[in-house]
Amino acid sequence: MTDTYRTPVPTIVVVGHGMVGQRFLEALAERDVTSRARVVVLCEEPRAAYDRVALTSYFSGRTPDDLTLAEPDFMARHGIELYLDDPAETVDRATRTVVSRAGRVFTYDTLVLATGSYPFVPPVPGKDATGCFVYRTIEDLLAIEEYAMTARTGAVVGGGLLGLEAAGALKGLGLRTHIVEFAPRLMPAQVDEGGGAALLRTIEEMGLTVHAGVGTQEVTTDAGGTVTGMALSDGSVLDTDLVVFSAGVRPRDQLARDCGLRVGERGGIAVDEHCRTSDPAVFAIGECALAADGKVYGLVAPGYEMATTVADVLAAGISAPAGAAGISAAGAAGISAAGAAGADMAASGTDTAANAPATEAGTTGPADDATDAALAGVRGFTGADMSTKLKLLGVDVASFGDAHGAAPGCSSVMYADARAGVYKKLVVDPDGTLLGGVLVGDADAYGMLRAMTGSVPPVPAEQLVLPAGAGAAVELGPAALPDDAVICSCHNVTKGAICACSSLPEVKKCTKAGTGCGSCVKVIGQLLAANGSGPADKGLCGCFPYTRGELYEIVRTLRVTSYATLLDSHGREEARGGDGCEICKPTVGSIIASLAPVLGVSGYVLDGEQAALQDTNDHFLANIQRNGSYSIVPRIPGGEITPEKLIVIGEVARDFGLYTKITGGQRIDLFGARVDQLPMIWTRLVDAGFESGHAYGKSLRTVKSCVGQTWCRYGVQDSVRMAIDLELRYRGLRSPHKLKSAVSGCARECAEARGKDFGVIATANGWNLYVGGNGGADPRHADLLAQDLSDAELVRLIDRFLMFYIRTADRLERTSAWLERIEGGLDHVRDVVVHDSLGLCDELERMMAAHVAGYRDEWAETINDPDRLRRFVSFVNAPDAPDPSVKFVPERDQVKPDLTFLPLETLEGATAR
Repeated sequence: MTDTYRTPVPTIVVVGHGMVGQRFLEALAERDVTSRARVVVLCEEPRAAYDRVALTSYFSGRTPDDLTLAEPDFMARHGIELYLDDPAETVDRATRTVVSRAGRVFTYDTLVLATGSYPFVPPVPGKDATGCFVYRTIEDLLAIEEYAMTARTGAVVGGGLLGLEAAGALKGLGLRTHIVEFAPRLMPAQVDEGGGAALLRTIEEMGLTVHAGVGTQEVTTDAGGTVTGMALSDGSVLDTDLVVFSAGVRPRDQLARDCGLRVGERGGIAVDEHCRTSDPAVFAIGECALAADGKVYGLVAPGYEMATTVADVLAAGISAPAGAAGISAAGAAGISAAGAAGADMAASGTDTAANAPATEAGTTGPADDATDAALAGVRGFTGADMSTKLKLLGVDVASFGDAHGAAPGCSSVMYADARAGVYKKLVVDPDGTLLGGVLVGDADAYGMLRAMTGSVPPVPAEQLVLPAGAGAAVELGPAALPDDAVICSCHNVTKGAICACSSLPEVKKCTKAGTGCGSCVKVIGQLLAANGSGPADKGLCGCFPYTRGELYEIVRTLRVTSYATLLDSHGREEARGGDGCEICKPTVGSIIASLAPVLGVSGYVLDGEQAALQDTNDHFLANIQRNGSYSIVPRIPGGEITPEKLIVIGEVARDFGLYTKITGGQRIDLFGARVDQLPMIWTRLVDAGFESGHAYGKSLRTVKSCVGQTWCRYGVQDSVRMAIDLELRYRGLRSPHKLKSAVSGCARECAEARGKDFGVIATANGWNLYVGGNGGADPRHADLLAQDLSDAELVRLIDRFLMFYIRTADRLERTSAWLERIEGGLDHVRDVVVHDSLGLCDELERMMAAHVAGYRDEWAETINDPDRLRRFVSFVNAPDAPDPSVKFVPERDQVKPDLTFLPLETLEGATAR
């Protein structure tokens, strides 16, 4: 076959259509190059470019079509020829032709190689056995999903970014999952030892088993060549049915090697700062390129920068088509033609291009003044910021700048909280300049800290790592950032460029900031507000522009009963049609659950779509513990319990080998149940008259009490009766955060009511109601809302207070923080719920009455429904098999989790420098 489709305009052939290839096409279109040149794209995969960064979201419900990057009509609108499932096979630089696998021949004026990378599979025996996979494409995921249906255990070779994503996918498929990492810690390229320890601890608490500091020696198979296990370098053996190799990637440079382009000793197509190869008519971008600084970049953001650089070069060099043929002297094929072959190359290597690229009359000539002038205006690519922020297995992980402290004379400031799974480290030089950092478990400050890298922060680094309440308050506003601070690393957009815009939509349209990973949207909103360009983006997340309170009103007023409907009708434009995020899904799920009686839908959180919206603990109606086991917390209203019920709890704990603990909330918690045991345990508890204590949900936990006037000589009211009445009234009430309460029978305050979200203290004339208390990490005494109330008055005011809080609070905002944030504070709340200043009280009372009337115990509903019981298995493809990784050891006549810890050498709970 020959390329018979010739035009008077130059032809650009792009080999590869991944994320970087698609960004290159968009950059050409933005610069109007597509109207002045023929653009041909050869794609190896059977589908157009998709979001490989979000590949794992396929397992959470997104379809391959949802991951597609280009708009449906993008190619047709810009006249781009896209050939799917037809990769380039050969390149002849002498004739400037590319032959595809289907035999198509294309003549090019400019060739752009965007071939990406391929997964590295260690050369171990058995690596090609049935049951071995790589984790790179949608087709890989489809194959893994199908094979996992017959597997029970999976192992991932590689504990880097993609390896952890693959492990999360296997766990989500119901497999017992191992992670094997040759380095001594997970994510060795991004985090240091302390960050790796915090990450390890959190991941092991999820039930995954990590083998760090060991290598894979062999994949063992049965007689038929199917995977049966793995032999590790420490002599141990893993029994596994499925192996996923995710041990890094290598540049796909074979096409370049075959046609004689210069490559690096360790791979990668060598390019100069304008991404030109040793043949000036050929460019290379993305993971296949060895950049001018001698590095191969495996992140998408540097690839986007390379794509933009080449688009700028071509836009500067391609003539308008009117009356012109081919490319001008400053064109891509002719740019620095004579002197560029071999000049400015980034790395050593075998230069097989001894035969310099052929020149073609009218299209290629020696370097001249026009060429130099064209390139002078093009910003080159000489390196990129490798900062990253990700959510891996639900854990925030971020690193930026000199994360490992390699700069001479630098020092580190660290904070670690092993119980919370938080680790923070900032690297500074002697004059206080921020050089980089690592954040694990809490990466909220990533956007501001990364932008401050290279400058001296306005406060000492020690204050920047401390959690709220542990030191002086620190406010890092956008004013602290220099104009050249990069806010969007995906598209290399600075603060100055963002502040030149007047709104978030304009920022996205003009700069593309906020259209990549989305982690910069919050900072962009702050910049626009501080610059007077518009209000700060107070949206719940990157999916919704509304606060939680506003979403509550939308759901209530419009009677929205589906998360998908809400996202498609009120989500940000770029989020519509997607599957949301870890922030908005449980938030909207909670809103719908709290409004269920009003909306006329089931309040059961595991029905239909609701099941996919819940937090981890809600998925199995139980709190997951450190070793992957679960806790059982039956409700004991007011802390009152009969001997018969105590005996039932004791028998259940004994029969299932559970650890028992009396809590500060006057309940008895049982720890150590496997997920498959939960229904059996709860069947016995429900039969004995117990209900769910909702310890797993953002809802009412307990109403604590003293013994009151019934037994105590100081008591003036029956505090136990009131506590039981309140707990039974508000049980199961879904709210923005957990709710705790207490009732004290006199002013001696033995129940600690003033440390609760709503607390009641008896007086000789009735009850005093206190609100907004908190006894946690940031303690706050509750404020007096009303005093000397009758029983009916007390209940009515609590009804109003709770429903007003649920209606207006932000996501994960306790009543203490809400009371201090809400405009007008306590006085405003008192006006609303006591004096009915907004005329809402009748509605608030009706909504609470609907909740009380519609309450159903979640565990009683579950154990009586065979369909609902099917989710309570350790392995979806082996429902009768218990999870063998949940193990215990004896301690003080009970049990505790059998865990292996990696020691954290930094001072936990404090700073170290």
